[in-house]
Formats: sequence, structure tokens, C-alpha cells
Amino acid sequence: MPDAVVAERLAQIASILSGRAEELTAELVELYNRELPELINDDESMVSLLYASVYQNIDTALRIFQHGIDPARVEAPAAAMEYARRLAQRGTPVIDLIRAYYLGQTAILDHALDEGSRHIDHPGTLGVTMRSALTTTFAFIDRVTQQVVSAYQEERDRWLFHQSAVLTSRVRALLDGDLTDVDESEAAVGYRLRGHHVGVIAWYARGSPGTPGTPPTDALTRLEALASRFRDDAMGARPLFVPRDEVSAWVWLPVPEPVLPDAGRVRRALAEADPAVRVAFGDPGAGIEGFRRTHRQALRVQALALAAGEHCDRVLTFRDVGTVALMTSDLAAARTWVADTLGALAENDEQHARLRETLRVFLATGGSYTAAAAQLSMHKNSVQYRVRKAQELLGRPVSDHRLDVEMALTVCHRLGGAVLDGQHARRS
Repeated sequence: MPDAVVAERLAQIASILSGRAEELTAELVELYNRELPELINDDESMVSLLYASVYQNIDTALRIFQHGIDPARVEAPAAAMEYARRLAQRGTPVIDLIRAYYLGQTAILDHALDEGSRHIDHPGTLGVTMRSALTTTFAFIDRVTQQVVSAYQEERDRWLFHQSAVLTSRVRALLDGDLTDVDESEAAVGYRLRGHHVGVIAWYARGSPGTPGTPPTDALTRLEALASRFRDDAMGARPLFVPRDEVSAWVWLPVPEPVLPDAGRVRRALAEADPAVRVAFGDPGAGIEGFRRTHRQALRVQALALAAGEHCDRVLTFRDVGTVALMTSDLAAARTWVADTLGALAENDEQHARLRETLRVFLATGGSYTAAAAQLSMHKNSVQYRVRKAQELLGRPVSDHRLDVEMALTVCHRLGGAVLDGQHARRS
């Protein structure tokens, strides 16, 4: 069928629907009210702007068919761009905005098919016409959603930056002890301090194996969403989220009792996040002092993770690594201490790493070859062999300074090459 005939049929259908633009707009807004209530939220100004956005999008799409406009050259309507920005300011998930466009596309195409069936008698002609309508409409939606999502992300980052500039100064005053009155402090930071909270540092690792070299442009938005998934739903209150730069944030999670967030919830949330995201948790704290202490602990854990580099687990807690974090605040001194404590066992290669790990597990299981073999999934004889080789490299019995040896092995387990690089060269 000639393209001109298809274009003529589409222009005819678009002209008919154009006369019903206000009716179609009301229908879509009602659809969003049922399916995506976050877009409505009983706010008169937002509803008015949504109406304008939907109407302008429908009008633009129909004009594409009426006048044969290339959808790749169309700009998103002004109301649609502004509506995306307002949603960003309110923290509405961007996925809701994207879904709205595709729900709208489906609804309008249904009406187009109804009109086409009434005015096009030949099934073949109707099929070709609707396929063309689908292709063009998809190109239009793809073009517009790219623009509105970009506007959303830019506004979200701008909003977070300006909001956080004031918030950061207030949080710093609280951390520095300049704010000590609970009521005054809560009003300043917009967060309840009387209960229990857990300090968290969330950030994007740069250039680690298996992670992207460049963080996404909406990194802060993603980190904020991740922090919200950590919180206990029973608390109701949102976490306190304070951006530090374009790829990291300080977070305080309100918790109902002095316990860390559920480990399963944390794992599930991280599984859905970018592989480059890392998280450090402090211990739970109560009141203003607990607010400060849990944050300081999270900072120490983050410093440990940054020192570990590619060896870092995605999530670390002060409860698990606090002692190591305190010991390695001076990394150069830690390297020297590890070398002095472990001697030749501090060599930085895979063979010595296996010996260190075997000895670490052996000591952690109370010196039981059987228990160590079970934990390492090895034969008991292999464990005995490795422990003997490790002790030979130590140059003295493990019982001599056992606590130091255990701690040095734990430091190596957590930091790997960060406390081992160059040891052989210094001993040579």
C-alpha cells in the first residue's frame, strides 16, 4: 500500500481524535489516578499541571500524524518538562513517570484502533495503518520520555544539591556539638533524634573490577532510593539523607530498637543496586550522642573499605570490622606491623594468601583441624599441612603472641594487598 494512502488514513484518524482531546485528557488523568496515584497525590497544582502535560502530549502526537511531522524532531511540551521537574522535587520515582507515558500510549492507540475500524473497511489497509501508527507513536514516546527523564534527573540532582547545602551545614553543626538542645536540633535537621538510629555511608566505588568506571549521572537519586529500601517499614519516618558529593552520601536510618537493619533486606536492596555501590554501617545509637557516634563509626568503616579497594565487600559493619578499622587508621603503620607480626607469611601472592586464610580459620575455630576443614571445605590433612607451612613462615610457634597473629591475619583478610604490597621488597 502506498505510504501516501497510509498517511492520509492516519491524518483522518488523528483529526477525529483531535476533536476529543479534552475528553481523552480527562480519561488518561483518571487512568493515572487508578494506576499511578503518586502522580496525583491530591495536590491541586500538580493535578492542573498533569492535565496540561497530558493535553499537550496528546495534541503534539496527533499533530505528528495530521501534518506528517518526523517524531525524531519533536520537542517535549513545556508542561510535560515542568511536570517532570515537579515530580523530581517531590521525590516521586521516575519509573512512575515513564510508566505513565506507556500507559497513555496504549490508551490512545486503543481509541485510534476503534476509529480506524469505523472508517477503514479493508482489514489489510487497517492492519498496515495501525502498524504505522504504532511505529510512529513509539518513536514519539521514546523521544519525549528521554527528554522528560533527563529533565527529571537534572532537577532531582539540582534540588538535592540546594536542599543539602542548608541541610549539610545544620548536620555538621549537630555533629560538631554546636547544637545540643534536642528540640532545636530536630527542627534544624528535620529528623527525630530521640529514638534509635544507625549511621550509614553509601557511595559509588570508582574503577573497581566488575564495576563501571564512571558513576551514573543520577547517582545521588539512586543512593537515596537505596537508603529508603534499608529502612524498617514499621518506623514510618524516612531516613535522613545528606549528599556529600556527586557520588556519596551520609545517611541515618531510624530503627525501632538498637539493632542493625535486617541483613536480608540489605542484601536484597544491594542486589538491585549498581554493582559499584558500597555501604558502611555504624552500630545503633540513641539520642544526639548516638547520632554522632554511629556516624563516626560508619566513617571509620568506609575508610577501611576505601583502603581495601577491590578487596572490599559491598557492605561492611562496624560490628564486624570495627577493631580492624580502628587499627588501620594509619595504613602505613598497619603495613609495618603486619610485616613484623607475620614475617615471611606476609608475602603478597595467592599461595601465601591461602596459607594465611587457612591459619586464620584454624585459629578462629579454636585450633580444631576438623572444624577448620569443614569451614574451608577441605580435607583435614590439607589443613594440617597448610597450618604447618604457615607456622614455618612465621618463624615461631603460633602460641607466641597468638592474639597479635590472629589480628594480623584478620587485617590481611579484610584488606589484602593494601597491607601487604611491598613487604618482600622491604625484607630483602
